[in-house]
Amino acid sequence: MNAKSQGDPGEDRASSRVGAESPCNDMKRAAAKKLIERYFYQLTDGCGNSNCDNQHCASSGKLPNLTANEAAAQAVLLFAQEARLCDGVQPSKVARTTLEPGPASVAKSLPSKNVNPACSVEAKSVPYLTETKLLDIIKKCKVEETYSLLIRTLGEVFSSAQALSQSFLKSEKDDSPITALLDRAPTSLLCPLKEMSKEAVRSLQGEDKEEDSSDPTPIVPQLDDTNVDLPAVRRAFETLWSLPGEAFESALVHALVTLADNIELDLRVFGGNSADSTDSLLNVFLIVFEIPVLGSSEYLEMALHMLCKAAACLPVTAQAKLVRIWARHCKNRLPILLQALQQLITIKVIGGIFTRDYCVQDADTITAPTKVMKILYYASIIAGELDSPELSCDEDDGEANAAEKISQKTTAAFQDPLAVELGISSLDARNPLISFVDFYNEPLSDAVEMDKDFAYYKSEQPKKFSFMNYSFILTPATKTLGLYYDSRIRMYSERRMSFLQTVVGRPTNPYLRIKVRRDHLIEDALVELELVAIENPYDLKKQLVVEFEGELGVDEGGVSKEFFQLVVEEIFNPDYGMFTTQEDTQTIWFNPTSFESDAQYTLIGVVLGLAIYNNVILDIRFPMVVYRKLLGRKGSFSDLEDWNPTLYRTLLEMLEYTADDMADTFMQTFKVGYKDVFGSVLFHDLKENGDEIYVTQENKKEFMDLYADFLLNQSVESQFKAFRRGFQMVTDESPLALLFRPEEIEQLICGSKVFDFSELEAATEYDGYTAESDTIRNFWQIAHSLSPESQRRLLQFTTGSDRVPVGGLSHLKLVIARHGPDSDRLPIAHTCFNVLLLPEYSTLEKLQDRLLKAINYSKGFGML
Repeated sequence: MNAKSQGDPGEDRASSRVGAESPCNDMKRAAAKKLIERYFYQLTDGCGNSNCDNQHCASSGKLPNLTANEAAAQAVLLFAQEARLCDGVQPSKVARTTLEPGPASVAKSLPSKNVNPACSVEAKSVPYLTETKLLDIIKKCKVEETYSLLIRTLGEVFSSAQALSQSFLKSEKDDSPITALLDRAPTSLLCPLKEMSKEAVRSLQGEDKEEDSSDPTPIVPQLDDTNVDLPAVRRAFETLWSLPGEAFESALVHALVTLADNIELDLRVFGGNSADSTDSLLNVFLIVFEIPVLGSSEYLEMALHMLCKAAACLPVTAQAKLVRIWARHCKNRLPILLQALQQLITIKVIGGIFTRDYCVQDADTITAPTKVMKILYYASIIAGELDSPELSCDEDDGEANAAEKISQKTTAAFQDPLAVELGISSLDARNPLISFVDFYNEPLSDAVEMDKDFAYYKSEQPKKFSFMNYSFILTPATKTLGLYYDSRIRMYSERRMSFLQTVVGRPTNPYLRIKVRRDHLIEDALVELELVAIENPYDLKKQLVVEFEGELGVDEGGVSKEFFQLVVEEIFNPDYGMFTTQEDTQTIWFNPTSFESDAQYTLIGVVLGLAIYNNVILDIRFPMVVYRKLLGRKGSFSDLEDWNPTLYRTLLEMLEYTADDMADTFMQTFKVGYKDVFGSVLFHDLKENGDEIYVTQENKKEFMDLYADFLLNQSVESQFKAFRRGFQMVTDESPLALLFRPEEIEQLICGSKVFDFSELEAATEYDGYTAESDTIRNFWQIAHSLSPESQRRLLQFTTGSDRVPVGGLSHLKLVIARHGPDSDRLPIAHTCFNVLLLPEYSTLEKLQDRLLKAINYSKGFGML
């Protein structure tokens, strides 16, 4: 080592020395800073010579542990004293960290007090990568025609969280402690540096901040900001994967496995509660999830699920920050990453062997990617178009009844911790970056045993993984099963309680029994439901049993289906006066001038809730804004597109108009008109003296918002609040809001819009027949030849409902049973069990004649 003596600092330092008598200018200040940085890195990283005898060099092992600020202040003193400077010490071209100056920024590069620094690996500087370094290594490997250096470097950096967290950092801003120290230093102090006192250095270090009024206010980083240079990471990876894969990929995969294993262990043991440590780990995950081939070959099988296990251990605050960073900086990467996660889950589901004792919820190779997918799910929401927070309904007013308050508590219990940390929910998403449908995983949904998943969801100790808490990954058909188990368990609980009360001499009815007359259906139904709602609203959660007066039969589900269908046909008829029909869309909307009381709308909400609770699909054509409002979101301008497309296009034309003559062109004021159920035109002022205020370029957005709010919220506020109150009486304690988004609730209530009899044929089972029987062949030939209307009548006849269940007709288990030999009898259906009793008719023509008569002329129990 060509060490320079303390008395002879040498030309290198002499040329950069700021003389005491020289005037202090920017150039000299920069030169002084550069030399002080060399002293700083000599104190922290050392010169790299294990035999170094310089007491001011970290490589000598003679230095105590120094914090970043201590090292910076000591570097200034060494500069002032013209101390010995080792050869080979150069400041890093890339800031080692962008964390605030403190012990964490250099602690990992310092030797431990209890370890011999000369022998310790920790005494060496932490390896890290930059885009330039990686490109230089690749270039050198190509020249030498060997990739050993690249393999060794990738192995060292990508197997160490400490090394990777310091890699690919932004270098535009120098956040080193030296910069922070010198920025606080007055120019007069930097000129005669060798005359600086220790007190002056300590004041620069920040120990005497009360007297330093020139201290700048620290900059608080944005929640969605990162110090990782992600464009540089992508360019570096692109160059790296232009090489032959066998040159480095095996080493990289094994390094990633080691990295993930160590991170998971650290997070499980220490929890990652330190802000510095979690920020460093976020850097690691931001880099590794940018690897372009995570969804292929060895990465998928070995590395990706290990990385997911590690990321799933991050504290909620760190996950929330990762969500924000991904949403801001990685929009193009998110769909690719989602595809990789979906592929990993699908492979593990298909290739796994699951039993009742070991199900998909117990496989961390499936649950860990699901947890990471939730982070990506919220990133997609934030990166897309969000509704205003003002659209959230505030139901906590003096009119809120007990059911509404229970519903609020239940909804709060369903809230996801990550969503709470982010302050958002899926309802806020007007147009997510990635479609919600793309998050469904059908193989997983088919493999999940929802009875066990529901049990895990309800369990408290120990808390087990349940896909109901990650419902975005489940198809609506599978989530419907979760809701089904919830309602059935509540019904069975009511039966047990009724039995126990009967034993102790206080008999109660375990069912919600309703007896109605066909010719007075609405009157009888609403009166009976109103009595239940007043006396004991909790009885609404009992299993519904309907009896039509004067008709025989026991309701095992089929009679209830017919009851709901008849109620819907009558009460949603515009002639009844409670609802109107939108001309453009033929959807049903609340009549703002209805003469019916709020109690009537409350009971309609009860009917809708009972249909969901009893797993009955209804023929209701509400616009989507109704389902959003049921889940607690107000209607807004965007909802007008589905509610009234013609009006929406007109308003959009106004919104996109840019000329200054808007008032003269449209002649629109803040006074608007609308029609009542009788066709009369009514007027409403959106603002005080609205007829005197014209819509202009300055206020057109305000006009759109006020107009939409009036049409969708204010004009029907009383009716809808009553309707929602009745709906919540039945569904308040169910996981409906947890599992379903508005468009999924529409499927839950109205069924699927896909009407495919081929699906029904493929899912049908037979009793006494086979799929090859002549009668069955003739039946399906006739069924496929029917008109869509007749097909719905056939579905109505056999199942009690003409609606397609969620997931399509493949989820409808129809059974066709042989009902004796050829005869003149008509087919018979047990709608409670979806069973069609079909005689073995001798000819196709006879089967067609008997079947059409059955589906066209049957109505009511035992009536043909």
